[in-house]
Amino acid sequence: MRRTVARRLAAVLATTAVVAAGVAMSITNASAATGGVTGYATQNGGTTGGAGGATVRATTGTQINQALCNRASDSTPIIIQVEGTINHGNTTDVSGSSCDVGSTLIDLKGVSNVTIVGVGAGATFDQIGIHIRESSNIILQNLTVKNVKKSGSPLSNGGDAIGMESGVRNVWADHLTLEASGGEAEGYDGLFDMKNDTKYVTLSYSIMRNSERGGLVGSSETDLTNSFITYHHNLYQNLNSRVPLLRGGTAHVYNNHYVGIVESGINSRAGAKAKVDNNYFEDSKDVLGTFYTDERGTWQTSGNILDNVTWSAQGSENYPAGPSMPSTTTVSIPYSYALDNASCVPSIVAKTAGANKGNQVSDGSCNAQSPSQSPSNPTTSPTTGPTDPGTSPTNPPGGTNLSLGAGADGSSKADGTSYGNVIDGNMSTYWSPSGTTGTVSVKWSSAKTIDTVNIREASGTAGNIDNWQLVNHATGAVLASGTGAGVISFTAVSTTKVSFVITSASGTPRVAEFEVYA
Repeated sequence: MRRTVARRLAAVLATTAVVAAGVAMSITNASAATGGVTGYATQNGGTTGGAGGATVRATTGTQINQALCNRASDSTPIIIQVEGTINHGNTTDVSGSSCDVGSTLIDLKGVSNVTIVGVGAGATFDQIGIHIRESSNIILQNLTVKNVKKSGSPLSNGGDAIGMESGVRNVWADHLTLEASGGEAEGYDGLFDMKNDTKYVTLSYSIMRNSERGGLVGSSETDLTNSFITYHHNLYQNLNSRVPLLRGGTAHVYNNHYVGIVESGINSRAGAKAKVDNNYFEDSKDVLGTFYTDERGTWQTSGNILDNVTWSAQGSENYPAGPSMPSTTTVSIPYSYALDNASCVPSIVAKTAGANKGNQVSDGSCNAQSPSQSPSNPTTSPTTGPTDPGTSPTNPPGGTNLSLGAGADGSSKADGTSYGNVIDGNMSTYWSPSGTTGTVSVKWSSAKTIDTVNIREASGTAGNIDNWQLVNHATGAVLASGTGAGVISFTAVSTTKVSFVITSASGTPRVAEFEVYA
Protein backbone atom coordinates (compact mmCIF):
# COMPACT_ATOMS: atom_id res chain seq x y z
CA MET A 1 0.00 0.00 0.00
CA ARG A 2 1.33 3.44 -0.95
CA ARG A 3 2.11 5.74 1.96
CA THR A 4 2.83 9.40 1.32
CA VAL A 5 6.05 11.15 2.26
CA ALA A 6 4.28 13.53 4.60
CA ARG A 7 2.61 10.73 6.62
CA ARG A 8 5.93 8.95 7.13
CA LEU A 9 8.10 11.87 8.25
CA ALA A 10 7.42 12.03 11.98
CA ALA A 11 7.75 8.29 12.52
CA VAL A 12 10.94 8.06 10.48
CA LEU A 13 12.63 10.90 12.37
CA ALA A 14 11.77 9.29 15.71
CA THR A 15 13.09 5.89 14.60
CA THR A 16 16.32 7.43 13.35
CA ALA A 17 17.01 9.05 16.71
CA VAL A 18 16.51 5.78 18.57
CA VAL A 19 18.76 3.78 16.28
CA ALA A 20 21.53 6.37 16.20
CA ALA A 21 21.62 6.41 19.98
CA GLY A 22 21.25 2.71 20.57
CA VAL A 23 23.39 0.81 18.05
CA ALA A 24 26.84 -0.15 19.31
CA MET A 25 29.85 0.39 17.07
CA SER A 26 31.77 -2.58 15.73
CA ILE A 27 35.25 -2.55 14.21
CA THR A 28 36.22 -3.93 10.81
CA ASN A 29 39.32 -3.18 8.79
CA ALA A 30 40.74 0.15 9.99
CA SER A 31 41.73 2.94 7.65
CA ALA A 32 42.55 6.50 8.62
CA ALA A 33 40.22 9.15 7.28
CA THR A 34 41.58 11.22 4.46
CA GLY A 35 38.86 13.72 3.71
CA GLY A 36 39.83 13.32 0.06
CA VAL A 37 37.94 12.04 -2.94
CA THR A 38 36.79 8.42 -2.74
CA GLY A 39 35.10 5.80 -4.88
CA TYR A 40 34.74 5.89 -8.65
CA ALA A 41 35.56 9.62 -8.71
CA THR A 42 39.17 8.59 -8.03
CA GLN A 43 39.30 6.78 -11.37
CA ASN A 44 39.69 8.12 -14.94
CA GLY A 45 42.54 10.38 -13.80
CA GLY A 46 40.92 11.40 -10.51
CA THR A 47 38.85 14.35 -9.35
CA THR A 48 40.59 17.46 -8.01
CA GLY A 49 38.08 20.21 -8.78
CA GLY A 50 39.61 23.66 -8.61
CA ALA A 51 42.73 22.65 -6.68
CA GLY A 52 45.64 24.95 -7.51
CA GLY A 53 43.38 27.71 -8.79
CA ALA A 54 42.22 31.04 -7.38
CA THR A 55 39.83 31.11 -4.42
CA VAL A 56 36.79 33.38 -4.77
CA ARG A 57 34.16 34.19 -2.15
CA ALA A 58 30.46 34.33 -3.12
CA THR A 59 27.34 35.19 -1.13
CA THR A 60 24.95 35.40 -4.10
CA GLY A 61 24.20 33.36 -7.17
CA THR A 62 25.31 36.27 -9.32
CA GLN A 63 28.73 36.19 -7.68
CA ILE A 64 29.01 32.45 -8.40
CA ASN A 65 28.23 33.15 -12.04
CA GLN A 66 30.73 36.01 -12.13
CA ALA A 67 33.44 33.77 -10.69
CA LEU A 68 32.84 31.22 -13.45
CA CYS A 69 32.69 33.83 -16.20
CA ASN A 70 35.74 35.82 -15.12
CA ARG A 71 38.19 32.92 -15.53
CA ALA A 72 40.81 33.03 -18.25
CA SER A 73 39.22 29.96 -19.86
CA ASP A 74 36.48 27.43 -19.17
CA SER A 75 39.12 25.03 -17.75
CA THR A 76 41.01 27.46 -15.51
CA PRO A 77 40.88 25.94 -11.99
CA ILE A 78 38.78 27.85 -9.46
CA ILE A 79 37.52 27.30 -5.91
CA ILE A 80 34.28 29.16 -5.15
CA GLN A 81 33.63 29.46 -1.42
CA VAL A 82 29.94 30.08 -0.79
CA GLU A 83 28.28 31.40 2.35
CA GLY A 84 24.66 32.37 2.92
CA THR A 85 21.49 31.67 0.93
CA ILE A 86 21.51 31.45 -2.86
CA ASN A 87 18.08 31.98 -4.43
CA HIS A 88 16.31 33.40 -7.47
CA GLY A 89 16.34 36.88 -5.96
CA ASN A 90 20.14 37.12 -5.94
CA THR A 91 20.99 35.11 -9.06
CA THR A 92 21.28 36.88 -12.40
CA ASP A 93 22.72 35.89 -15.78
CA VAL A 94 26.31 36.89 -16.50
CA SER A 95 28.17 36.94 -19.83
CA GLY A 96 31.67 35.68 -20.46
CA SER A 97 33.75 33.48 -22.75
CA SER A 98 34.47 30.95 -20.00
CA CYS A 99 30.88 30.24 -18.93
CA ASP A 100 27.30 29.55 -20.01
CA VAL A 101 25.23 30.39 -16.94
CA GLY A 102 21.66 31.43 -16.16
CA SER A 103 19.39 33.14 -13.68
CA THR A 104 17.18 30.21 -12.61
CA LEU A 105 19.88 27.70 -11.69
CA ILE A 106 23.59 27.32 -11.06
CA ASP A 107 24.70 26.03 -14.44
CA LEU A 108 28.08 24.31 -14.78
CA LYS A 109 27.95 23.87 -18.54
CA GLY A 110 30.99 23.12 -20.66
CA VAL A 111 33.43 23.78 -17.82
CA SER A 112 36.06 21.85 -15.89
CA ASN A 113 38.22 22.10 -12.78
CA VAL A 114 35.65 23.74 -10.49
CA THR A 115 35.06 23.40 -6.74
CA ILE A 116 31.98 24.90 -5.07
CA VAL A 117 32.22 24.55 -1.30
CA GLY A 118 30.17 25.91 1.59
CA VAL A 119 32.15 27.81 4.22
CA GLY A 120 31.55 29.86 7.36
CA ALA A 121 27.98 29.61 8.58
CA GLY A 122 27.10 27.40 5.61
CA ALA A 123 25.63 27.66 2.14
CA THR A 124 22.02 26.96 1.19
CA PHE A 125 20.67 26.85 -2.37
CA ASP A 126 17.00 27.57 -1.72
CA GLN A 127 14.67 26.55 -4.57
CA ILE A 128 17.56 26.82 -7.03
CA GLY A 129 19.25 23.67 -8.37
CA ILE A 130 22.75 22.86 -9.59
CA HIS A 131 23.04 21.54 -13.15
CA ILE A 132 26.23 19.92 -14.49
CA ARG A 133 26.41 19.20 -18.22
CA GLU A 134 29.21 18.63 -20.70
CA SER A 135 31.63 19.20 -17.82
CA SER A 136 34.36 17.38 -15.92
CA ASN A 137 36.40 17.45 -12.72
CA ILE A 138 33.79 19.06 -10.48
CA ILE A 139 33.64 19.05 -6.66
CA LEU A 140 30.52 20.06 -4.71
CA GLN A 141 31.02 20.02 -0.94
CA ASN A 142 29.27 21.15 2.24
CA LEU A 143 26.16 22.52 0.54
CA THR A 144 22.41 22.34 1.24
CA VAL A 145 20.10 22.29 -1.80
CA LYS A 146 16.39 22.27 -1.02
CA ASN A 147 12.91 22.55 -2.52
CA VAL A 148 13.85 22.74 -6.20
CA LYS A 149 10.68 22.66 -8.32
CA LYS A 150 9.74 21.61 -11.85
CA SER A 151 6.17 22.88 -11.48
CA GLY A 152 4.68 25.70 -9.50
CA SER A 153 6.90 28.66 -8.66
CA PRO A 154 9.76 29.37 -8.81
CA LEU A 155 11.03 26.80 -11.32
CA SER A 156 14.62 25.52 -11.47
CA ASN A 157 16.65 22.71 -13.00
CA GLY A 158 13.67 20.58 -13.99
CA GLY A 159 12.96 19.95 -10.34
CA ASP A 160 16.31 18.26 -9.59
CA ALA A 161 18.39 19.40 -6.63
CA ILE A 162 21.52 18.25 -8.52
CA GLY A 163 21.36 17.01 -12.10
CA MET A 164 24.11 15.76 -14.41
CA GLU A 165 23.89 15.01 -18.13
CA SER A 166 25.64 14.95 -21.52
CA GLY A 167 29.18 13.68 -21.24
CA VAL A 168 29.81 14.50 -17.58
CA ARG A 169 32.99 13.00 -16.08
CA ASN A 170 34.49 12.92 -12.60
CA VAL A 171 32.18 14.54 -10.08
CA TRP A 172 32.65 14.31 -6.32
CA ALA A 173 29.55 15.34 -4.34
CA ASP A 174 30.39 15.29 -0.66
CA HIS A 175 28.76 16.32 2.64
CA LEU A 176 25.60 17.59 0.97
CA THR A 177 22.06 17.90 2.28
CA LEU A 178 19.53 17.44 -0.54
CA GLU A 179 15.88 17.68 0.40
CA ALA A 180 12.40 18.45 -0.83
CA SER A 181 9.04 18.94 0.85
CA GLY A 182 7.02 16.34 -1.00
CA GLY A 183 6.77 14.56 -4.29
CA GLU A 184 5.86 15.12 -7.94
CA ALA A 185 2.38 16.35 -7.07
CA GLU A 186 3.97 19.11 -5.02
CA GLY A 187 6.30 20.07 -7.89
CA TYR A 188 9.52 18.24 -6.99
CA ASP A 189 11.56 15.67 -8.94
CA GLY A 190 14.88 13.93 -8.20
CA LEU A 191 17.50 14.88 -5.65
CA PHE A 192 20.59 13.47 -7.42
CA ASP A 193 20.09 12.52 -11.08
CA MET A 194 22.51 11.33 -13.79
CA LYS A 195 21.77 10.74 -17.47
CA ASN A 196 23.12 10.77 -21.03
CA ASP A 197 26.69 9.53 -20.60
CA THR A 198 27.63 10.50 -17.04
CA LYS A 199 30.50 8.52 -15.49
CA TYR A 200 32.93 8.40 -12.56
CA VAL A 201 30.79 9.98 -9.85
CA THR A 202 30.95 9.66 -6.06
CA LEU A 203 28.21 10.74 -3.65
CA SER A 204 29.57 10.54 -0.10
CA TYR A 205 28.57 11.59 3.42
CA SER A 206 25.34 13.21 2.24
CA ILE A 207 21.68 13.32 3.25
CA MET A 208 18.75 12.83 0.87
CA ARG A 209 15.34 13.13 2.42
CA ASN A 210 11.65 14.04 2.23
CA SER A 211 11.01 13.41 -1.46
CA GLU A 212 9.36 10.79 -3.63
CA ARG A 213 12.53 10.34 -5.69
CA GLY A 214 16.08 9.98 -4.44
CA GLY A 215 17.92 9.81 -7.75
CA LEU A 216 18.14 8.01 -11.06
CA VAL A 217 20.96 6.82 -13.29
CA GLY A 218 19.66 6.82 -16.88
CA SER A 219 16.58 8.69 -18.09
CA SER A 220 15.01 5.63 -19.75
CA GLU A 221 15.63 1.96 -20.52
CA THR A 222 17.51 3.08 -23.64
CA ASP A 223 19.82 5.51 -21.80
CA LEU A 224 22.43 2.96 -20.74
CA THR A 225 25.53 5.13 -21.18
CA ASN A 226 25.92 6.05 -17.50
CA SER A 227 28.17 4.10 -15.15
CA PHE A 228 30.79 3.89 -12.41
CA ILE A 229 29.05 5.58 -9.51
CA THR A 230 29.82 5.18 -5.80
CA TYR A 231 27.35 5.92 -3.00
CA HIS A 232 28.76 5.64 0.52
CA HIS A 233 28.02 6.85 4.05
CA ASN A 234 24.80 8.57 2.96
CA LEU A 235 21.47 8.86 4.77
CA TYR A 236 18.39 8.10 2.65
CA GLN A 237 15.42 9.17 4.74
CA ASN A 238 11.71 9.32 4.05
CA LEU A 239 11.86 8.63 0.32
CA ASN A 240 9.43 6.68 -1.84
CA SER A 241 11.93 5.19 -4.32
CA ARG A 242 15.04 5.65 -6.53
CA VAL A 243 17.79 5.20 -3.94
CA PRO A 244 19.04 4.90 -6.64
CA LEU A 245 17.21 3.76 -9.76
CA LEU A 246 20.05 2.29 -11.82
CA ARG A 247 19.54 1.70 -15.55
CA GLY A 248 22.56 -0.14 -16.91
CA GLY A 249 26.06 0.59 -15.70
CA THR A 250 27.85 -0.30 -12.48
CA ALA A 251 27.33 1.17 -9.02
CA HIS A 252 29.00 0.56 -5.65
CA VAL A 253 26.65 1.12 -2.71
CA TYR A 254 28.19 0.73 0.74
CA ASN A 255 27.80 1.89 4.35
CA ASN A 256 24.58 3.80 3.70
CA HIS A 257 21.67 4.13 6.13
CA TYR A 258 18.20 3.71 4.63
CA VAL A 259 15.25 4.76 6.80
CA GLY A 260 11.61 4.84 5.75
CA ILE A 261 11.89 3.78 2.09
CA VAL A 262 8.22 3.54 1.22
CA GLU A 263 7.89 1.74 -2.13
CA SER A 264 11.25 0.49 -3.47
CA GLY A 265 14.93 0.98 -2.73
CA ILE A 266 17.97 0.16 -4.86
CA ASN A 267 16.32 -0.53 -8.21
CA SER A 268 18.77 -2.32 -10.52
CA ARG A 269 17.32 -2.47 -14.03
CA ALA A 270 18.19 -3.00 -17.68
CA GLY A 271 21.38 -4.99 -17.09
CA ALA A 272 22.74 -2.79 -14.31
CA LYS A 273 25.17 -4.23 -11.75
CA ALA A 274 25.15 -3.02 -8.15
CA LYS A 275 27.63 -4.04 -5.45
CA VAL A 276 25.75 -3.59 -2.17
CA ASP A 277 27.99 -3.85 0.92
CA ASN A 278 27.43 -3.30 4.66
CA ASN A 279 24.37 -1.05 4.43
CA TYR A 280 21.74 -0.69 7.17
CA PHE A 281 18.16 -0.93 5.85
CA GLU A 282 15.55 0.06 8.40
CA ASP A 283 11.76 0.38 8.53
CA SER A 284 11.55 0.06 4.75
CA LYS A 285 10.02 -1.96 1.91
CA ASP A 286 11.62 -3.79 -1.05
CA VAL A 287 15.05 -2.29 -0.45
CA LEU A 288 16.73 -4.12 -3.37
CA GLY A 289 15.56 -5.64 -6.63
CA THR A 290 14.18 -4.84 -10.07
CA PHE A 291 10.93 -2.88 -10.00
CA TYR A 292 8.47 -1.40 -12.52
CA THR A 293 10.03 -3.23 -15.49
CA ASP A 294 10.74 -6.70 -16.88
CA GLU A 295 14.23 -5.61 -17.92
CA ARG A 296 16.08 -6.93 -14.94
CA GLY A 297 19.36 -5.89 -13.36
CA THR A 298 21.73 -7.72 -11.01
CA TRP A 299 23.50 -7.27 -7.68
CA GLN A 300 26.23 -8.60 -5.43
CA THR A 301 25.48 -8.34 -1.71
CA SER A 302 27.41 -8.79 1.53
CA GLY A 303 27.29 -7.66 5.15
CA ASN A 304 23.97 -5.80 5.01
CA ILE A 305 21.55 -5.54 7.94
CA LEU A 306 17.77 -5.66 7.43
CA ASP A 307 15.86 -4.11 10.35
CA ASN A 308 12.09 -4.26 9.96
CA VAL A 309 12.21 -4.62 6.18
CA THR A 310 9.14 -5.96 4.36
CA TRP A 311 9.01 -7.54 0.93
CA SER A 312 6.33 -7.76 -1.72
CA ALA A 313 5.61 -10.89 -3.72
CA GLN A 314 7.37 -11.42 -7.04
CA GLY A 315 5.26 -10.75 -10.10
CA SER A 316 5.28 -9.08 -13.47
CA GLU A 317 7.56 -6.02 -13.36
CA ASN A 318 8.30 -6.69 -9.68
CA TYR A 319 11.35 -8.73 -8.69
CA PRO A 320 12.36 -8.05 -5.07
CA ALA A 321 15.69 -9.50 -3.89
CA GLY A 322 14.36 -10.40 -0.45
CA PRO A 323 14.07 -11.74 2.02
CA SER A 324 17.65 -13.08 1.91
CA MET A 325 19.03 -10.88 -0.90
CA PRO A 326 21.28 -13.49 -2.57
CA SER A 327 23.86 -12.24 -5.06
CA THR A 328 23.07 -12.59 -8.75
CA THR A 329 26.38 -11.31 -10.18
CA THR A 330 29.91 -10.35 -9.19
CA VAL A 331 31.32 -6.83 -9.39
CA SER A 332 35.02 -5.97 -9.38
CA ILE A 333 35.85 -2.68 -7.65
CA PRO A 334 39.04 -0.99 -8.97
CA TYR A 335 39.78 1.24 -5.97
CA SER A 336 40.62 0.64 -2.30
CA TYR A 337 38.01 1.31 0.35
CA ALA A 338 37.40 0.46 4.01
CA LEU A 339 34.05 -0.91 5.19
CA ASP A 340 32.48 0.05 8.49
CA ASN A 341 30.56 -2.81 10.06
CA ALA A 342 26.89 -2.46 9.11
CA SER A 343 25.83 -2.47 12.77
CA CYS A 344 27.44 0.93 13.36
CA VAL A 345 26.30 2.54 10.11
CA PRO A 346 23.33 4.43 11.67
CA SER A 347 25.65 5.97 14.25
CA ILE A 348 28.58 6.85 11.99
CA VAL A 349 26.28 8.24 9.28
CA ALA A 350 24.42 10.37 11.87
CA LYS A 351 27.74 11.89 12.92
CA THR A 352 29.21 12.51 9.47
CA ALA A 353 26.55 12.84 6.75
CA GLY A 354 25.19 16.15 5.56
CA ALA A 355 26.25 19.76 5.27
CA ASN A 356 27.69 21.66 8.23
CA LYS A 357 29.07 18.55 9.95
CA GLY A 358 32.66 19.81 9.77
CA ASN A 359 33.23 17.49 6.76
CA GLN A 360 33.86 14.68 9.25
CA VAL A 361 34.47 11.22 7.80
CA SER A 362 34.68 7.66 9.05
CA ASP A 363 38.09 6.24 9.86
CA GLY A 364 36.94 2.82 8.59
CA SER A 365 36.55 1.59 12.17
CA CYS A 366 33.21 3.22 12.94
CA ASN A 367 34.75 6.38 14.39
CA ALA A 368 34.23 9.91 13.07
CA GLN A 369 37.16 12.24 12.62
CA SER A 370 37.95 15.49 10.88
CA PRO A 371 39.57 15.35 7.44
CA SER A 372 43.19 16.28 7.03
CA GLN A 373 42.62 17.97 3.69
CA SER A 374 39.56 19.32 1.93
CA PRO A 375 38.77 21.45 -1.11
CA SER A 376 38.00 24.41 1.17
CA ASN A 377 41.64 24.47 2.25
CA PRO A 378 43.67 24.33 -0.97
CA THR A 379 47.43 24.40 -0.98
CA THR A 380 49.92 25.03 -3.79
CA SER A 381 49.78 24.61 -7.55
CA PRO A 382 51.52 21.68 -9.26
CA THR A 383 55.27 22.01 -9.52
CA THR A 384 57.59 21.25 -12.41
CA GLY A 385 59.60 18.06 -12.69
CA PRO A 386 62.95 17.54 -10.97
CA THR A 387 66.31 18.01 -12.68
CA ASP A 388 68.50 16.69 -9.90
CA PRO A 389 68.41 13.74 -7.49
CA GLY A 390 66.45 14.14 -4.27
CA THR A 391 67.86 13.83 -0.82
CA SER A 392 68.04 10.66 1.23
CA PRO A 393 65.32 10.03 3.81
CA THR A 394 66.01 11.23 7.33
CA ASN A 395 65.57 7.77 8.85
CA PRO A 396 66.10 5.21 6.08
CA PRO A 397 65.00 1.64 6.91
CA GLY A 398 67.71 -0.97 7.41
CA GLY A 399 68.11 -4.20 5.47
CA THR A 400 67.67 -5.13 1.84
CA ASN A 401 65.40 -3.15 -0.44
CA LEU A 402 63.15 -5.90 -1.83
CA SER A 403 61.89 -3.63 -4.63
CA LEU A 404 65.18 -3.92 -6.50
CA GLY A 405 64.68 -6.79 -8.94
CA ALA A 406 60.90 -6.83 -8.41
CA GLY A 407 58.18 -5.85 -10.86
CA ALA A 408 55.89 -2.81 -10.85
CA ASP A 409 52.53 -1.71 -12.26
CA GLY A 410 49.76 0.71 -11.39
CA SER A 411 46.50 2.44 -12.27
CA SER A 412 47.83 5.09 -14.66
CA LYS A 413 51.02 6.91 -15.60
CA ALA A 414 51.69 10.38 -16.90
CA ASP A 415 53.53 10.87 -20.17
CA GLY A 416 57.26 10.45 -19.79
CA THR A 417 57.02 8.47 -16.56
CA SER A 418 57.13 4.73 -15.85
CA TYR A 419 56.08 2.29 -13.14
CA GLY A 420 59.56 0.75 -13.36
CA ASN A 421 61.12 4.05 -12.32
CA VAL A 422 60.05 3.46 -8.69
CA ILE A 423 62.13 0.28 -8.42
CA ASP A 424 65.27 1.24 -10.33
CA GLY A 425 67.24 2.72 -7.41
CA ASN A 426 67.56 6.02 -9.30
CA MET A 427 66.19 9.19 -7.67
CA SER A 428 66.40 11.06 -10.98
CA THR A 429 63.54 9.03 -12.51
CA TYR A 430 60.00 8.85 -11.21
CA TRP A 431 56.39 7.74 -11.71
CA SER A 432 53.41 10.14 -11.76
CA PRO A 433 49.74 9.24 -12.19
CA SER A 434 47.85 10.74 -15.11
CA GLY A 435 46.01 12.96 -12.62
CA THR A 436 46.69 13.86 -9.00
CA THR A 437 45.50 10.51 -7.63
CA GLY A 438 46.50 6.99 -8.59
CA THR A 439 48.14 3.73 -7.58
CA VAL A 440 51.62 2.31 -8.05
CA SER A 441 52.49 -1.24 -6.99
CA VAL A 442 55.53 -3.44 -6.37
CA LYS A 443 55.10 -7.15 -7.07
CA TRP A 444 57.07 -10.41 -6.83
CA SER A 445 56.76 -13.84 -8.42
CA SER A 446 56.72 -15.44 -4.95
CA ALA A 447 55.45 -14.15 -1.61
CA LYS A 448 57.63 -11.83 0.46
CA THR A 449 57.25 -11.02 4.15
CA ILE A 450 57.34 -7.24 4.54
CA ASP A 451 56.78 -4.72 7.35
CA THR A 452 58.18 -1.39 6.09
CA VAL A 453 57.82 0.77 2.99
CA ASN A 454 59.71 3.94 2.12
CA ILE A 455 58.05 6.29 -0.39
CA ARG A 456 60.61 8.77 -1.71
CA GLU A 457 59.38 11.76 -3.70
CA ALA A 458 61.44 13.23 -6.51
CA SER A 459 63.44 16.38 -5.88
CA GLY A 460 61.38 19.57 -5.74
CA THR A 461 58.07 17.79 -5.15
CA ALA A 462 58.26 16.87 -1.46
CA GLY A 463 54.92 17.52 0.18
CA ASN A 464 52.79 17.08 -2.96
CA ILE A 465 51.30 13.82 -1.67
CA ASP A 466 48.60 14.54 0.91
CA ASN A 467 46.65 11.36 1.70
CA TRP A 468 47.41 7.75 0.92
CA GLN A 469 46.68 4.11 1.72
CA LEU A 470 49.08 1.18 1.63
CA VAL A 471 47.20 -1.91 0.50
CA ASN A 472 48.01 -5.61 0.49
CA HIS A 473 46.94 -6.20 -3.09
CA ALA A 474 46.58 -9.93 -2.56
CA THR A 475 43.82 -9.51 0.04
CA GLY A 476 42.66 -5.91 -0.36
CA ALA A 477 43.49 -5.20 3.29
CA VAL A 478 44.66 -1.69 4.17
CA LEU A 479 48.06 -2.06 5.88
CA ALA A 480 48.44 1.62 6.78
CA SER A 481 47.15 5.05 5.82
CA GLY A 482 48.15 8.62 6.47
CA THR A 483 49.46 11.83 4.96
CA GLY A 484 52.73 12.73 3.23
CA ALA A 485 55.41 10.44 1.85
CA GLY A 486 58.21 8.78 3.83
CA VAL A 487 58.78 5.67 5.93
CA ILE A 488 55.66 3.57 6.60
CA SER A 489 55.73 0.76 9.18
CA PHE A 490 53.02 -1.85 9.67
CA THR A 491 52.38 -5.33 11.03
CA ALA A 492 54.36 -7.84 8.98
CA VAL A 493 52.46 -9.59 6.18
CA SER A 494 53.32 -12.11 3.48
CA THR A 495 52.22 -10.95 0.04
CA THR A 496 53.09 -11.02 -3.66
CA LYS A 497 52.05 -7.39 -4.28
CA VAL A 498 51.80 -4.17 -2.27
CA SER A 499 50.15 -1.00 -3.57
CA PHE A 500 50.63 2.65 -2.66
CA VAL A 501 47.30 4.41 -3.31
CA ILE A 502 47.35 8.23 -3.46
CA THR A 503 43.84 9.48 -2.61
CA SER A 504 44.55 13.23 -2.60
CA ALA A 505 47.42 15.52 -3.50
CA SER A 506 48.13 19.24 -3.47
CA GLY A 507 50.40 19.01 -6.51
CA THR A 508 51.40 16.43 -9.08
CA PRO A 509 52.75 13.36 -7.19
CA ARG A 510 56.16 12.18 -8.33
CA VAL A 511 57.33 8.96 -6.67
CA ALA A 512 61.01 8.38 -7.36
CA GLU A 513 61.41 5.21 -5.29
CA PHE A 514 58.97 2.74 -3.71
CA GLU A 515 61.28 0.82 -1.38
CA VAL A 516 60.04 -2.28 0.45
CA TYR A 517 61.76 -3.93 3.41
CA ALA A 518 61.29 -6.99 5.60
